[in-house]
Amino acid sequence: MCLAVPARIVELEDDRAAVDAMGNRWKCRTTLTPGVQLGDIVLIHAGFAIATIEEVEAQKTWQLIAEFDAFQKEQEKGSEVD
Repeated sequence: MCLAVPARIVELEDDRAAVDAMGNRWKCRTTLTPGVQLGDIVLIHAGFAIATIEEVEAQKTWQLIAEFDAFQKEQEKGSEVD
């Protein structure tokens, strides 16, 4: 299964960008999404921005990721007790 993660472009020079998703930053290429601008939210897959998306959709995904992370931490915490 492949997963694309929404991230906001925080730095942009030519087709190279730095993006931020939930406080995590990494670099990607915007070659596949010409015309993106600083502040746009893009879907990142395999180091490339593959599409732009609306903030509302990104927020939904970020919320799901946060819920999954909290669930996983709770599961790990419970397994330490056993």
